[in-house]
Amino acid sequence: MLPYRDQAAVAEGSLHYGGDCASCHGAERQGEPGWQQRDAEGYLPAPPHDASGHTWHHPDGQLIALTAYGSAQIAGGGYKSRMAGYSGVLSDQEILNVLAYIKSTWPAEVIARHNEINARAEG
Repeated sequence: MLPYRDQAAVAEGSLHYGGDCASCHGAERQGEPGWQQRDAEGYLPAPPHDASGHTWHHPDGQLIALTAYGSAQIAGGGYKSRMAGYSGVLSDQEILNVLAYIKSTWPAEVIARHNEINARAEG
């Protein structure tokens, strides 16, 4: 689903990532320090989108929804998150391209595992 092999899509996604995502998730997709521990207000810092994080543990559909609508809306149950939805800020294609850029940076073995996760989610 994500056009991570499409160089034009990945290039556009990189630009949007730099302008819309890097301020929280890091220019190198490294996330914020202590991203696995809630802060004093009960929020988790922005996680990494590199291979060290958990982004690749989620199928494309979930990643798209999280990006479009924000973590709190998708998780529900009073989940606290500073991750706002980008629907209305980025087009559907721009969201796909940002996620394609992120995926394109992962090592081949992580991409393969993510593709398996997608296959299970679709099956």
